[in-house]
Amino acid sequence: MQKQTQILASAGIDLSDKPFLKALADREESVRNGKLATIIFIRDYNSKGHEISGYIDYGHRLKTEDFRPYFLGKKRLLPRSSDLSFYDWDTSTSTSNSTENFQVKADDEQGLLFKHKRDRKVISVDPSAPSTGDNSIRQEIATDEYVQVVIYDHIARRKG
Repeated sequence: MQKQTQILASAGIDLSDKPFLKALADREESVRNGKLATIIFIRDYNSKGHEISGYIDYGHRLKTEDFRPYFLGKKRLLPRSSDLSFYDWDTSTSTSNSTENFQVKADDEQGLLFKHKRDRKVISVDPSAPSTGDNSIRQEIATDEYVQVVIYDHIARRKG
C-alpha cells in the first residue's frame, strides 16, 4: 500500500515578504514526515493586550490543526496554554505540557529543556547556553509581525 502524499498547508502561497511564515513553510514537509522536529518560541501580545510567550511544538500543531489560515495571514500563530510552554506576563500564568514529540524538563541549573522523545536528545533553549544540543540549531527570525521569534530545529535520529 502506497502512502498518500499530503498537500502542504503552505502550498502555492507567496510568503516572500513574511520571513517567519516562510521559515515555517520551508520546514513543513520535513516536520510532517518526521525528519525534523521544530520548536517555535514566540513572544508577542494577545488580543487582551497581555504580553505572552511560549514554546510551540510545530509538528504537534501541524497534526492537530489546519495551518492554511496561518499561511494565508487570516490567523496569527500565538502560544497557547496547551503548548509545550506558555507564560502570560500580565497574569503570571504559566503552563507546560509534554507532546508526542517532546518532554518538558525544568532544570535548576540549565533552565527550561526539551527532550526529544524518539532519540532522547535534549534541546536547551537558553540563548546564553554554549550549545543548543546535539543535532539542534537555534535561529532567531527577524520579523515585524511579532516581538520575538526563535526557531529550534532538531534533526531527529532514529534510536537504534
